[in-house]
Amino acid sequence: MKSLRSSRSRRIVGATAVVCALLATVAGCGGGSDDEKGSGAGFNAGMKGVASKSTKKGGTLKFINKQNFDSLDPQRQYYGFAWDFARFYSRQLISYAPKPGNAANELVPDLATSTGKITDGGKTYTYTLRSGASWEDGSAITSKDIKYGIERIWAKDVVSGGPGYLRQVLDPKGEYKGPYKDKSKDKLGLKTIETPDDKTIVFRLAAPNGDFEQMLAMPTGSPVKREKDTGAQYTNRPFSSGPYKVTSYTPGKSLALVRNDKWKKSSDPIRAALPDQVTVTFNSNLEAIDKLLIKGDYDVFLSATGMSQSGRGAALKEHKGNVDNIATSFVRYVDLATKVKPFDNIHCRKAVFYAADYTSLQTTRGGPQAGGDIATNMLPKSVAGADDYDPYGIIKRKGKADLAKAKDELKQCGKPNGFSAKIVSRVDQPNETPAAETLQESLSKVGIKLDINEIEGGSSAGITGSPSVMHKRGYGLNMTGWGPDFPTGQGFSRPLYDGRFIEQTGNYNVSEVNDPAINKDFDNALKETDPAKAGQIYTDMNHKVADLAVSMPFLYEKNITWRSSRLTNAYSSAAYNGRYDFVSLGVK
Repeated sequence: MKSLRSSRSRRIVGATAVVCALLATVAGCGGGSDDEKGSGAGFNAGMKGVASKSTKKGGTLKFINKQNFDSLDPQRQYYGFAWDFARFYSRQLISYAPKPGNAANELVPDLATSTGKITDGGKTYTYTLRSGASWEDGSAITSKDIKYGIERIWAKDVVSGGPGYLRQVLDPKGEYKGPYKDKSKDKLGLKTIETPDDKTIVFRLAAPNGDFEQMLAMPTGSPVKREKDTGAQYTNRPFSSGPYKVTSYTPGKSLALVRNDKWKKSSDPIRAALPDQVTVTFNSNLEAIDKLLIKGDYDVFLSATGMSQSGRGAALKEHKGNVDNIATSFVRYVDLATKVKPFDNIHCRKAVFYAADYTSLQTTRGGPQAGGDIATNMLPKSVAGADDYDPYGIIKRKGKADLAKAKDELKQCGKPNGFSAKIVSRVDQPNETPAAETLQESLSKVGIKLDINEIEGGSSAGITGSPSVMHKRGYGLNMTGWGPDFPTGQGFSRPLYDGRFIEQTGNYNVSEVNDPAINKDFDNALKETDPAKAGQIYTDMNHKVADLAVSMPFLYEKNITWRSSRLTNAYSSAAYNGRYDFVSLGVK
């Protein structure tokens, strides 16, 4: 168990106060102009538009990160930064526009010649592939490669961890067993995907779904060449359909990409492919990472979760021109596992909501500017249907704990003197353990004693993503964050709260909520063709989630992001939760 009043927590609060003071006067932070503060393109240049536009090719684009990839296998990825990065070596029929800001949410053709031809009342999507798209061995990418790649996500015992949207849309009854267990003589695979020739692919949905092309734009929609598929080992060396290919990968240490000389720019309208090489270095010390970024040894912090308290202070004071204060679409929150005692009792869950000090949690993560606004419910403001629903009166009490109500909820759940519980945090996810320590301290005031259990982020799919492991280890709380898979209520909330999405590995419905009314809301919203009407359904769904107290949101996230002086074409992309669009980046 972590100390309730650790010196680490005090240092964080003190450092955060300094950063908040700097940010409060950010227009004149330190008294100088943007150009005087470092040699970058200017404060928030990557938020206002494109910082340092250039078409120059060459050089090495250098990423650094604390957290390892969950996977390089596109069908297994669920980390947001991994999706953004995967576009270097994997393509999809449809992708997001390489444009700054909200314009990035536009869906545009990638391997396909156009967006889908939709027929049969919205249940059939037909695509024609571009000419010239090839694998790293020079062979043409075919419709069968796309079908096979998508089919892999049915092999959940081998290819685990990625989103399950396409399974739900194309095989809602779960009848297909995946390509590794296909016993049919003809080996035609999933019948709802047809490939009449190498250039044509047809998807036949069980029911209309207005977000289907959003699903195809995910890495799960990437092609995989059957002959190069190594199953669970594919994560170590995915075969490239994009402008770069993997030359070396040591998880937790480094990754290197070089140009795929078989890729043709004429076949790819999205990827700029400016650098000659792309590297990722992993370093477990966040403060050391910030120093290396400021020194100029690296260009971008890969996961884009923000700088440390000390790093933010140095960057804003001396290098303001290299900084973007990015508003993300992420919500920071705590899962409450309803199948782990005592959180099977709603009043024990609500006691956590009332005993939590949201302002302290916000401060731990950087304060209002560097960290974000206090969250009251589980829909980010960028998603249609979001509102200010606040059933626990968090804003009214200015983010402070309501100990009287917390104690009343404890009485109602039969634990008047409190209880003991375990909370999981990712040691390599910046600020998660400090936030857990902050929650630990505030809950202790009503007798709830938290034991903090740190795990590596790369192992989450088999720990917090495994209901049986959560039950066995007695993990009742999970400190985490979530951004939309795509910018709709389905794209944000369905993996978290649709009971039909609960998986035995790679599970993201950590609370294990399986409420028929919530499930029905998702079904009704998917049938709705009017986005405004669908948004209203998602509003109602989100209110039900809040009332059940299965997730405790505390922050709508912002962060301070470093942009190196030699970085070109840096812009915040709404399609990637505010991160830079990696495939557009170059170096001077």
